[in-house]
Amino acid sequence: MTKALILLLLLGLTAIAEATEQSLRPGGIAMIDLGAASDPAPAVTHAGKPVLVMLADDRWIAVVGIPLDAKAGELTIDVADYEVKITIAEHAYREQRLTVENKSFVEQNQEQLDRIWSERKIIDAVLNSFTAVPVDGVSLQAPLKGAQSSSFGYRRFFNDQPRSPHKGMDISAANGEPIAAARGGVIAASGDFFFNGNTVLVDHGQGFVTMYCHMSEIDVVEGQAISVGDIIGAVGATGRVTGPHLHFGTYLNGTAVDPAILLD
Repeated sequence: MTKALILLLLLGLTAIAEATEQSLRPGGIAMIDLGAASDPAPAVTHAGKPVLVMLADDRWIAVVGIPLDAKAGELTIDVADYEVKITIAEHAYREQRLTVENKSFVEQNQEQLDRIWSERKIIDAVLNSFTAVPVDGVSLQAPLKGAQSSSFGYRRFFNDQPRSPHKGMDISAANGEPIAAARGGVIAASGDFFFNGNTVLVDHGQGFVTMYCHMSEIDVVEGQAISVGDIIGAVGATGRVTGPHLHFGTYLNGTAVDPAILLD
């Protein structure tokens, strides 16, 4: 059986549900009603990756991260034996073009490239993992107090060479300010990475991951179970940054989504 339908959760029960109708865009999310919880939860995938399915108000709801490179138009979500087609709105993120004379700022030597590639595999393994555990929501607590930038999706061009778009939110804070877990989960990876500095990735289940970067210190270990509000480290300026702040990233089904959608 194949059918196309759009069943968006617009019940106004939580901040995330209210925001959903405004986030059908690249880097946004879609919430799809899959039916009554009296039936087993259906398997849902997008682009070959499993999608988070949670229980809300006695309904099964799929929460789908929309890739930043998604084009305006229809996006297909595979649900068991049928398809759901959602309409993605066009959305332009900010760009900045800079001329940089010091090439070491934008180019890396082979040793650095080898390190970056090795670290990328660690991060990607977490972001594309799927831990089959129940998830009871996707709302997040702010990891610290501070001004939250709207820089998600922002892309810079150095000497006309495009950099990867900014896949998180920068939160301003002083060096050493404690960083709290935005939601309960398990520490999936941590380490000192070339670009991100001291970094922690938390697995919240079913492909829902948060990332905390540029920390001055890390106070958790891999495999550790944590609760929302637990201190995982402190604000710093490690990695490729010019000053202390927290880069806070949120991911669903392996794709970065705008943290502003998920924050309470």
